[in-house]
Amino acid sequence: MDDLLRQLYQDRTSDKHTLGILFTEKRRNDDANTDYFDVVLLVILDESKPNWEIKHYEYTGYKVAMHLVNTTQLHDWLLNSSNRRVVDWLVNGRLLYDRNEYMKGFRKQMMEFPYEERQIKIGVEFSKLIRRFKDGKALFYEGHYLDSYNQIVHALHHLARLSVIEHGFYPEVTVWQQVKKIEPEIHKLYSELVTGAESIEKRLELLIIANEFELMTKTKMGSAHLIDLMQSKQTPWTIQEIKEQLQIHDYSLDLSILVEYLVQKGYIDVVKEETKGKSIYHRQYVPSRSLI
Repeated sequence: MDDLLRQLYQDRTSDKHTLGILFTEKRRNDDANTDYFDVVLLVILDESKPNWEIKHYEYTGYKVAMHLVNTTQLHDWLLNSSNRRVVDWLVNGRLLYDRNEYMKGFRKQMMEFPYEERQIKIGVEFSKLIRRFKDGKALFYEGHYLDSYNQIVHALHHLARLSVIEHGFYPEVTVWQQVKKIEPEIHKLYSELVTGAESIEKRLELLIIANEFELMTKTKMGSAHLIDLMQSKQTPWTIQEIKEQLQIHDYSLDLSILVEYLVQKGYIDVVKEETKGKSIYHRQYVPSRSLI
């Protein structure tokens, strides 16, 4: 196996665009973290190379996946939490090559989790949490319990990830193991929903009440990045201006429901601007005066 891997990555080490190479081996036969491959090689490239390329190899029964990822794509995955397996590969993978200690510095930065990046990730997860929870709650009151269950499970996942980020860690694939150590009460909510003995209707009813409370306790933290952004100028913001300023797809996707939730909770005030239409106003937004 070592000889095979060396043949695969040796040429990469002499390529000036290669910054680091990491090795992750499957932990068991059905390990989905490696996509059921025996080994994953993660090759980090500079931003001049294509975003993401995958190569599959086989050698005497061993299956190897090579992911060639540039730094732009890597940071996008980390910021949007859109490829959680890569967090495990970066944190736990064995370092095979490190140009000028690039990966050493990258891992150090991951462990420190810079404040600005953490605030953005918190905002992203909080907006997703609101979307899933509000959709789940609406479906519950319409009597669609299985659909509501699906949305509430997703909401709890975002709540769990929010908790992990709040404590300064990147959410990994095993997020519930992380949460069990950090905030066991959130882990308990998830366990009660999934394994509780009550009817699905009763479990959802209790979880919706508990989720309302958790949302309330997380609102100040979850909205901090957006409020800080809005305080950067004195004049009101249109929703389009906020969207353009965020420049993160996963954040702006649920921006409308996030802003409206913060209006309802008194974190954002609405400013009406007249249009040419009679009694029709543009809706603009400013941080609540109570926050200043």
